Amino acid sequence: MMSSQSAGRFGLVGSGWRSEFFLRLARQLPERLSVSGVVTRSSERGAEVESAWGVPTFRSVAEMLAAERPEFVIPSVPWQITPEVTKELVRFDVPVLAETPPAADLEGLRDLWSAVGTSGLVQVAEQYLHMPGHAARLALVREGILGEVTSVQVSSTHLYHAVSMIRHMLGAGFEETTVTARSFTGPLADPMSKDGWTGDSSPKKAATTIATLEFAEGMGLYDFTDNQWWNPLRSRRIVIRGSMGELVDDRVVRMIDPRSPVESHLTRRQTGIDLNLEGFDLDHISFDGRVVYRNDYQGARFSEDDLAVVSLLCQMTSWCRGEAPEPYSLADGCQDHLLSLAIEESVRTGAGVTTGREAWGR
Repeated sequence: MMSSQSAGRFGLVGSGWRSEFFLRLARQLPERLSVSGVVTRSSERGAEVESAWGVPTFRSVAEMLAAERPEFVIPSVPWQITPEVTKELVRFDVPVLAETPPAADLEGLRDLWSAVGTSGLVQVAEQYLHMPGHAARLALVREGILGEVTSVQVSSTHLYHAVSMIRHMLGAGFEETTVTARSFTGPLADPMSKDGWTGDSSPKKAATTIATLEFAEGMGLYDFTDNQWWNPLRSRRIVIRGSMGELVDDRVVRMIDPRSPVESHLTRRQTGIDLNLEGFDLDHISFDGRVVYRNDYQGARFSEDDLAVVSLLCQMTSWCRGEAPEPYSLADGCQDHLLSLAIEESVRTGAGVTTGREAWGR
């Protein structure tokens, strides 16, 4: 949600590949989002950004804030730098939407939380639960369609993103968690990267990591293969199991009385197909004849990942204006990365890892 008073105005620190996502989305949705400025390290890079995107650039955070104070700022910089930029912005009393993860390692997470955790100014740009399909699934889970959720399996994206999905579908918090992970390597053709088709379909070594996460609320299963985001030869899937049924991707089986297991589906209304002339867009996702997700940005022709990021940015704006709940807390972002670090440690050592309750979960 976002107030119709004016477009949300945000600043950026950094001008790399990820920053361009935010710049592009603001350009495509000017009635909802605008960019007050971008901090770059050099005037040469600044000139390139100004020419490509038509936004002002600055050499420092202080300079950007002095020119026009945005409603929030996104530090879109390398992991190692994100905590320092976040701390600097908090010192200026500016709301922050930190990229994922908010710090590179456990020491960095603890230090960041100690410095800004109680400021009430920092959120994390974790967009996966804003994706239309996952938002619809989460809505059904929270309605209790599956009863009490007991396990979540995610084979889709990597580490902290997947952990975020698992935790929130399970309703897991910050308690002690035991993680056991293994990785194995096999040949796999890898014809596409983020830069497009490679022109090479020869098999290459690809690692698959499988991990179990034992929460007090239930079990998570993590399954990810190198480059699974882009590789068309590896699908994405999610399985959510509960006391009264299960959801597998878009299919739901559940009991409606003691003798009646029924099957239902999450159904997308996609416009622009065949003779539909509304333009190519996702309209909504329905379940048993009622809408459980509606696209609030129709006409922009966004991909589902773009819809997720735009939803996050607009909720961040509304949160800054006191009109919506927080989009994704720093505590949640820290916990997600804590568990992703535990997955990597378990793979490295071949042993299970049990995380304790950290300061952000108290």
